[in-house]
Amino acid sequence: MDATDLCYTAATDLGRMIRARELSPVEITDAVLARIERLNPRLNAYLTVTADLAREQARASEGRAARGELLGPLDGIPYSLKDLEPTAGVRTTFGSKWFEHHVPEEDGVVAERLKKSGGVLLGKTNTPNFGYKDMCDNFLGPPCSNPWRLDRTSGASSGGAGAAVAAGLGPLAHGSDGAGSIRIPAALCGVFGFKPSFGRVPFAPTTDIWAARAHNGPMTRTVRDAALLLQAMAGPDPRDPLSIDAPPEDYLAACDGDGSVPALTGLRVVWSADFGYAPVDAEVRSIAEAAARRFRELGCQIEERDPGWPDPRDFHKTIYEVSQGGRQSGRAEERPEWTEATLHQMIANARRLSAIEHSQALLARTAFYEQARRFFETCDLLLTPQMPVGAWSKEPGPNEGPREIAGRPTPTMFDRLPFTYPFNLTGQPAATVPCGFTRDGLPVGLQIVGRWHADTTVLRAAAGFEAAQPWAQHRPPLD
Repeated sequence: MDATDLCYTAATDLGRMIRARELSPVEITDAVLARIERLNPRLNAYLTVTADLAREQARASEGRAARGELLGPLDGIPYSLKDLEPTAGVRTTFGSKWFEHHVPEEDGVVAERLKKSGGVLLGKTNTPNFGYKDMCDNFLGPPCSNPWRLDRTSGASSGGAGAAVAAGLGPLAHGSDGAGSIRIPAALCGVFGFKPSFGRVPFAPTTDIWAARAHNGPMTRTVRDAALLLQAMAGPDPRDPLSIDAPPEDYLAACDGDGSVPALTGLRVVWSADFGYAPVDAEVRSIAEAAARRFRELGCQIEERDPGWPDPRDFHKTIYEVSQGGRQSGRAEERPEWTEATLHQMIANARRLSAIEHSQALLARTAFYEQARRFFETCDLLLTPQMPVGAWSKEPGPNEGPREIAGRPTPTMFDRLPFTYPFNLTGQPAATVPCGFTRDGLPVGLQIVGRWHADTTVLRAAAGFEAAQPWAQHRPPLD
């Protein structure tokens, strides 16, 4: 295969060829690094490229392969880390001018586990300032571009990861999701993204453990590649007291059968186009609805209805902005020129809230979880559009993002994320699968949400849809 095809080869296939000694980790790494060198100046998917380290790790993997001593299924396969994950000896900026030249001394849990897997670290992917928003710009350089339309946003906060995977700049990417930050860029860039159950992958170190909202997870071109990466990341760790204290399941095995009738037959699936309150572009709605209907072919029972819970926007906005204000207000006061306009606004909004209002928002979150739990007693999966609109302009500013969707005003980030943050509030597993393109050639994603801790069901359903409607053959017009 040529270098471009090699860069778009699934990690599961790369691993098989490495084990059969048909392909060298060095050959794979050199091809991907050459593609990063050529395309990253246009995309800004990576904030830091660890070329020397990657080649060193690839040579070590090549030696293990020759001796028959590979460490596991990820050995020799390139991957990236989002630049919110501390990485020992590698620049980790958090997307912030405050940490532009920061080099941690210790790894985060995910970095530590992937290093032990024998994988090859390509670098750190782009993210906004401490991952605070759904657009991938910061004061460290130009915004990250969407590979399908370079003038459009990749989404965020795992925007660099989404752009890198879509553009063939590495088959495996780590992302994190506190209000949709894996699923947003995965949907807008046309790749697979999986937010596992809260606590499935430890989140440490972090300054906000008890917020119980952020999830680490995989972003890949295929479902099986995500299962492969999740297998290496998942499992409890005492550094995260909220991590699930149980060994990981076999996520790759969960994908077996590709969602054939025996795998998914009888699952109760609900399709909701708008939850009864969310604005959704008509074209996006149509594409996602057609994708949802395909689950009948997989043996599922499909019902169209809304979950019946009230719109959680206002109380989520309170929780989110108070969290951002608490963590960022000191830096914003000291160096306001290093803080984006929309983050300044969030901090200002948080300052106007009382402690009682914040407490009431947390109580509303508890009530919302109970409403969602009861809804999922009536079904196994919930399907929705992932993003209510295709990718918009990447240009930042006080009025960034689409100002309306389907004729309805969407003045803030929270108004364009109605399908993402509810499942950060509940901690349920949720995946986004590519399901088509708009007339403008922009990807559309379908969200698959599972019941409490039903990660394997979500992966199996995603693999089933992938078999029925494959997407990995689609490549953005970069070559």
